[in-house]
Amino acid sequence: MTTVCIIGAGDIAGAAAHALARGERVSRVLLIDANGKVAAGKALDIQQSGAVDLFHVRLDGSDDVSRVAGCAAVIVADRFGSPSTEWQGDDGLAMMMRLASFATDAPIVFAGAMQAEVLRTSAREAHIARERLVGSAPEALVAGVRAMVAMEARCSPTEVNLTVLGTPPSGFVVPWSEASVGGYSLERVLSQVELARIEARAARLWPPGPFALGLAAARVTEALVRHSRRAFSVLLVSGGEFGVRGRVGAMPVNLSPIGIANIRVPTLNTRERVRLETALGA
Repeated sequence: MTTVCIIGAGDIAGAAAHALARGERVSRVLLIDANGKVAAGKALDIQQSGAVDLFHVRLDGSDDVSRVAGCAAVIVADRFGSPSTEWQGDDGLAMMMRLASFATDAPIVFAGAMQAEVLRTSAREAHIARERLVGSAPEALVAGVRAMVAMEARCSPTEVNLTVLGTPPSGFVVPWSEASVGGYSLERVLSQVELARIEARAARLWPPGPFALGLAAARVTEALVRHSRRAFSVLLVSGGEFGVRGRVGAMPVNLSPIGIANIRVPTLNTRERVRLETALGA
């Protein structure tokens, strides 16, 4: 049985749980929140929607963090509240220190848009291998940029292939020289004026909403447990890429059940490389 545990029972956590259930790529989803009754109630609500959405994934809720032991992957989302709050800061690090003692091998997906710092400190303070730490929020940003490119190119978003590098929101870089539309270089399809217009709009896409963040986390988690061949743009702790080590930035990677299988460092032109190294603080 493939079990995915979600830390939190907030809006992002609920969206991720529902997306995982509908995808039916895992057998069981467990929501864990300090308010165990809310976690159990949200799990039951999603479970009952299976009669409408036609899925058979089992969902449960609990307040016991130790139940992450033996799971295939862990999603760090947001705590229940009004409004719900992402795991970050000192509380996030304390939770990660506790989580590390139970989830000794499972990859950890950070679903929130504000969790770059807790991702970095999890590697430095909790001594979790950087290959196991993945931030999924850039995938939600990529989806938004892809949709804008499709509108400019008058095509389907499924025909657009691009990635995001750097540190959203102000420091992210879209390597247009590597992007394509329907197999053609994007720079041959769109003019520089159109690309500049997309870049200006893309800066306002961050942070994505909780539904987009939850769906992105679910897709990244499915790729982890199923060893997808597709590349994903995720936040990771850099290990020397572009001359940077120990900083958090977005990079395209391949995922496997152990976490990050390999980093697909793109070939950038001079302008893109300078922008990326500035964003990463190289």
